[in-house]
Amino acid sequence: MKTAAQYEESLRRLNLKVYLQGERVENPVDHPIIRPSMNSVKTTYALAEDPLYQDLMTATSHLTGKKINRFCHLHQSTDDLVKKIKMQRLLGQKTAACFQRCVGMDAINAVDSVTFEMDQKLGTKYHERFTQFLLKMQEEDWTVDGAMTDPKGDRGLSPSQQTDPDLYVHVTERTDDGIVVRGAKAHQTGALNSHWILVMPTSTMRQEDADYALSFVAPADGKGIFYIYGRQSSDTRKLEGGDIDVGNKQFGGHEALMVFDDVFIPWENVFMCGEYEFSGVLVERFAGYHRQSYGGCKVGVGDVLIGAAAVAADYNGAAKASHIKDKLVEMTHLNETLYACGIACSAEGHKTASGTYLINMLLANVTKQNVTRFPYEIARLAEDIAGGLMVTMPSEKDLRHPEIGKVVEKYFRGVASVPTEDRMRILRLIENLTLGTAAVGYRTESMHGAGSPQAQRIMIARQSNPERKKELAKAIAGIGTN
Repeated sequence: MKTAAQYEESLRRLNLKVYLQGERVENPVDHPIIRPSMNSVKTTYALAEDPLYQDLMTATSHLTGKKINRFCHLHQSTDDLVKKIKMQRLLGQKTAACFQRCVGMDAINAVDSVTFEMDQKLGTKYHERFTQFLLKMQEEDWTVDGAMTDPKGDRGLSPSQQTDPDLYVHVTERTDDGIVVRGAKAHQTGALNSHWILVMPTSTMRQEDADYALSFVAPADGKGIFYIYGRQSSDTRKLEGGDIDVGNKQFGGHEALMVFDDVFIPWENVFMCGEYEFSGVLVERFAGYHRQSYGGCKVGVGDVLIGAAAVAADYNGAAKASHIKDKLVEMTHLNETLYACGIACSAEGHKTASGTYLINMLLANVTKQNVTRFPYEIARLAEDIAGGLMVTMPSEKDLRHPEIGKVVEKYFRGVASVPTEDRMRILRLIENLTLGTAAVGYRTESMHGAGSPQAQRIMIARQSNPERKKELAKAIAGIGTN
């Protein structure tokens, strides 16, 4: 396994083509806007080194018998699925941000079982290729970015009906040696902190969309691949040099548009190419795993937000108020409900044909449906407890100013025993989690990550087995037994 330092050094060796705010970034690792997100991923390596967290952060490879980082592991039991959720909660608590490796972990588990079943039915060799890649991933402890979401263009048209064919990633050429692909993947979490990209189709494809039924891996700095970094709220505060106004200076997340400009992919790295009838199950399984993930990572960040709200109440002198206590209880209730769903869909998992364990798909979608709602209420309550000062207080530079700094300290102090700076720090953390850069990985991503709320409702309807429930009711009512 890589150490945290080795991980950072491995990123420095990549030749990524990155654009941020209209300029080419020569050194993404040390760019002040990007680096906090790298620190979050780095934590997944650091905790795996710590004996205290070995049980959650590492696993035993079913391929080699070696100890590996759990983010490179294929789930071999429901215990693995449960430990995944516990690991994600831990990392959310440690970073209060998106730590970005979940997408790749969820992708390899989905691709494993689907390629196995594809080979069984069609006689293809995709699973063997995937297994060879997985061996390298585990040996090198790679961070792999799972890439599913395409720009999509006109949502009312299928991929092949789009005016611009590149709005979905597709094959433009097939040769004896491999394929050439073109298009883009949007909202790519942690792309710049990854070693490899694992591409999957974005939706169920039909026969006329076969060129878009694609899954493959490519090095993150492969020829023809480039990135346009996404904006986040208050992101330029990271350029100001201070640390109070950022809220969470050390950790963060990022998203990027990933462009494939006629990228050559050798056949050994192709796991689906035109087998449109398997595109839907790959999308569903990846989405299921990723919706499970939200029952861990968002809960860990929620723990930090609840703690920050409680500290703010202490510093405001309002901790003893009954309505404050009740709001903190409600935040905890909502957060633990999310966790309970994540644990439940894991404990109810089952083995697939390849041997990899899949979560309970119905409960995974219920998990994510709750995540589209509860973090918004948790954030609202945190903002309520924090008070309006969270969004109206002066800057760190004002606090440090030789003349007006004393005024800031005087008038923005809460409880007399608490330094004004500490009060400002906790309020800025709440602002960061609910409105700032971390809101991308907490509040807004809770809505749109792993699919829109409607996508989960479709799956819940599909998985809920209403006919079975009708039969249960009829049996109790005595209908059809007379």
